Order: sequence, then C-alpha cells, then structure tokens
Amino acid sequence: MRLTAYTDYTLRTLMYLGTHRDRLVTIQDIADLHTISKNHLMKVVHQLGLSGIVETVRGRNGGLRLARDPSDINIGTVVRETESDFYMAECFNPDSNTCPLTPGCQLKSALGQATGAYLAVLDKVTLASILESKPGTLAPGVILLHVEN
Repeated sequence: MRLTAYTDYTLRTLMYLGTHRDRLVTIQDIADLHTISKNHLMKVVHQLGLSGIVETVRGRNGGLRLARDPSDINIGTVVRETESDFYMAECFNPDSNTCPLTPGCQLKSALGQATGAYLAVLDKVTLASILESKPGTLAPGVILLHVEN
C-alpha cells in the first residue's frame, strides 16, 4: 500500500505544525522545507481547515496552526479522510470489477484483512506520539520508519 501525495503532504503539514506550535506557520515555510508545490499545500491546508484540525489566520501576519492538541489528532483518522479509497485490487471496487476469479478468490479476503491491520496500527498513532518519538520507534508494537526524500 502506498499513500497518495495528498496524504503524504497532509501528514508532513501536521508534523511541521506540531513542531512549531509557538508561532504561526506559512504554507511557504512548509513548501520550502519539503520542496513541494505551494499550490498542492494550499489544497491540503484548506481541507485541514474545513476538518477543524488546523486553524488558518488571514492577513498580512497570518498563517496557520494546529486547532487541536496533537494528542487529539489520530493518524488513522487523518489517513482515512485523505485517501480516496483503499481498493487494494480491482475486485474491491464493485463498480469496475471485471475479474472472473472474484466469486471463489480468497485473495480479496487476505488483502482486506491486511488493509484492516494497516489501519488498526495507524489508529494507535497520534500526532503527539509521532512528534515525541525518535526515528525508528513509536510505541510498544508500533514502528515508525524514517524515510528520506
């Protein structure tokens, strides 16, 4: 499973805001750090604002900040809200499934269980636990991989 760029940018934005709680942050700050498109981040921040996770402050000295405590921001919930679907294979989408193996195939069940396990792990993670952890560890039974760009 691979997260979309949109979800990746959402998580990076939340992590940046979580580590800079002492000031308002600009979209440009985040874009510059990660060398990603400011236009893409504007869409991310707009959605985070609509969801109530981020507060946006307009004006010349405006910016954004977390609207919730990091311990109240669940990563599993964020991923579910930002990913368009969790169709691991064609057979997961009833509208476009043409696979002739579907009626007797056990792969769909296994992939469904794997997706459920993936989300169950993310449900145990909060933004606070990510910000407090050292690369490579998170909480008992949960491992956070540090990925370089």
